[in-house]
Amino acid sequence: MRTNTGLWWLLTVFFFLVAAMYTVWNIVAHADRPWYNAIEWVGTIALLFTGLMAALIAFYIGRVHAAQGGELPEDNLMADIDDGDPELGEFSPWSWWPIVLAASAALAMMGLAVGAWMMPIGIAVFVVAIVGWVYEYYRGYFAR
Repeated sequence: MRTNTGLWWLLTVFFFLVAAMYTVWNIVAHADRPWYNAIEWVGTIALLFTGLMAALIAFYIGRVHAAQGGELPEDNLMADIDDGDPELGEFSPWSWWPIVLAASAALAMMGLAVGAWMMPIGIAVFVVAIVGWVYEYYRGYFAR
């Protein structure tokens, strides 16, 4: 995390330098105009905001690193691969409910584009699919 923080601070400095160079370049390129009319404001503001966003990410990563109370497994040179492999949960490889869920979401979105009458049908199928996916282990062959 310390390396990530350093990289984001480096990107912050880079974007601020590029914003300053961009502004000066525009002023020099359009010397016949007053300086406030020579600046191309969209690019300058975009580069400044990009630098501010990079600073925000760097600050956040730095605070998270300080608050976690230790190094991540990725930062520890003596860590094993299994140290950074947490338990993610149990997923059913045979479940058809995610496909039904995706089809119902597609039907509801198509209802927004084609006709409003399709949206309630998609929402109803969505509710059935989400309930079926949540409760698939409570009945039938895979009940526990």
